[in-house]
Amino acid sequence: MEEPKVSAAEEELFGGPLRYDMGWNEHERARLETSLLTALRAMPRVAWSTLRRAWRADRNALLVVGVSEIGQGIVAAVQLLVLNAIMHALLTPGTATERVRSAVPAMIVGAVVAGVNSVLASLSTSRAGRLEPLVERVVTVEYLETAQAAELEAIEDPAYRRLLDIAYYGAASARRMISLCVAALNGAIALVSTAGILSVLHWALFPMLLLIVAPRGWGAMRVAQRRYISVQTWVEHLRASRLIANLLTERSAAQEVRLHAVGPFLLDRYRDMAESAEAEQKQLADRKAATELTATALSGLATTATYGVMLWLITAGQMSLAVATTAVYAIRSGSAGLGSLVMNINSLHEEALYVQDHVKFVEESGRRTLPTGGRELPDRIDAVVLDRVTYRYPDREHPALDAASLTVPMGSVVAVVGENGSGKSTLMKVISGLLTPQSGSVHWGGVPVQDLDRPRLFERVSQLTQDFQRWPFTAALNIRIGRPGHAATSEDLKPSVDYAAAQSVIEKLPGGMGTLLARQFRGGGELSGGEWQKVGLARTHWRTKTCTADSVLIVDEPTSALDPEAEIEAFDRIRDLAAPHRAVVLVTHRMSGVRWADLIYVLRRGRVVEQGTHAELLAANGRYAAMFRTQAAQYGHDDHPVTMPAPARPPASEPA
Repeated sequence: MEEPKVSAAEEELFGGPLRYDMGWNEHERARLETSLLTALRAMPRVAWSTLRRAWRADRNALLVVGVSEIGQGIVAAVQLLVLNAIMHALLTPGTATERVRSAVPAMIVGAVVAGVNSVLASLSTSRAGRLEPLVERVVTVEYLETAQAAELEAIEDPAYRRLLDIAYYGAASARRMISLCVAALNGAIALVSTAGILSVLHWALFPMLLLIVAPRGWGAMRVAQRRYISVQTWVEHLRASRLIANLLTERSAAQEVRLHAVGPFLLDRYRDMAESAEAEQKQLADRKAATELTATALSGLATTATYGVMLWLITAGQMSLAVATTAVYAIRSGSAGLGSLVMNINSLHEEALYVQDHVKFVEESGRRTLPTGGRELPDRIDAVVLDRVTYRYPDREHPALDAASLTVPMGSVVAVVGENGSGKSTLMKVISGLLTPQSGSVHWGGVPVQDLDRPRLFERVSQLTQDFQRWPFTAALNIRIGRPGHAATSEDLKPSVDYAAAQSVIEKLPGGMGTLLARQFRGGGELSGGEWQKVGLARTHWRTKTCTADSVLIVDEPTSALDPEAEIEAFDRIRDLAAPHRAVVLVTHRMSGVRWADLIYVLRRGRVVEQGTHAELLAANGRYAAMFRTQAAQYGHDDHPVTMPAPARPPASEPA
């Protein structure tokens, strides 16, 4: 394949070509270096994997399909025998009436057989139609189940995201494989029947039939390989095009699309990228036409040679005219059937490539899934302790956390402050168990996180972040989804609504707690940023109140969309969530909100550079003091903001 053209839009928007290099994996490439014979050998394995899924989905329907297809194959053989009997009756000596009379029994049998074939075909179509959506659902659920169980580290890994994109096509391919397997089974049985009849008529006819179909199989295989490579190569480009289209239509970008004239700009880039993709499709179409022309020409030569052999057999007296007529019909129907079989096998092979991508995704996800079955965490623990934790993202040169140590005692409020990029968000993910450190250790009540059952650990963690998920569900479910497995009525949720001062928000909704918070759907409503944060606080309260064991609440910039009065009230409510069996970890840039924390940690470039109470850190006149006084100066409380000193590496004897 020629190197794909890189559009100017890709360079401008995404910094370069959005292409996957098909040479990235030798195993992947080896699968494409295949032939018709390879595909035929792989046919039983491919069909078996599909049949296993169909068996799980609806075994009765699968059995009906199998019996129907076998019956149709037997019918195909009987129809050729009936044709041969009719031709012998019509070509034997005698009057026309006598010959027609002798052919009538075979004709009656042929009519009955045709009716049986119609019933069998109808049954097969009906049951296969039932199986297709069931198999698609089985594979889709497997895909989604696997994706949601993967480690957060995997979701943030570009290589895993690529596999996630490619595996998306597996469900639709598995669905198509049902009808293809049925068609291939039908063709294979019919081929066996035709081959048997041709072999009886004359031994040379079946090899000639194979010569007719082989070029078509080769051509179909070549076209499928190129199409698969193209899909693999352009999958990220396709995702980027969908992203641009979504940006032009979604509500979140609607204002800038119009005010800043982003719409025409993005539309022009979308058109440029679409034209680049169209050039790829034109290239594929031209190559397909050339390949099919070659295959058709070779198949035509083989057909001419076959009829030449038949003429020679007739003139040599080795084949009667009745047999020759039956043979011509058998070759024509057999070549069409065998050609269809080859195409179905080829299509099965192509769809199997995508299903195998799905299988590979499931296998890879199995190695990167959240660990379960570890030690149980006791109900009562004293603290969460991080000891010299280091974590670096795969695409980053420097670690997000660098030998960071801190302790979060139960019943305390711990604040973490620092400039953007200092590692605060990564630290929260490590505390919660979403990320495991590459060096150092994290202990919950003295038990290493790696030894714990991770999903059970997550039950002990609650979080409220500035970018918490605004679920496109009802207001009630947006609160209850904080612990979705815990059933609740609107009355059950009322204490959480009151706690978050969200009652006024709920009251103005047309359907109250039952209002859909998604304007993209008919009858849906929308909330302001501050109103959403109150819903988020209610969700957090609901989650914390339904956990009776020791737990940790992580609060990351909870007041970013609130006015000053609401901000003060929110901090008071968050502070009230601290309890003897619950610790609160607060991350914020609002320095006024951390004054009441029991312990404050200051992060810089992934390292803990200061720790202590508010009074202690102010007295130390270090980085925290500079940050606090600089922000206070913005409100007129300090006319002389302090310049932040460079961080000092803590002594080896002190926590890093």
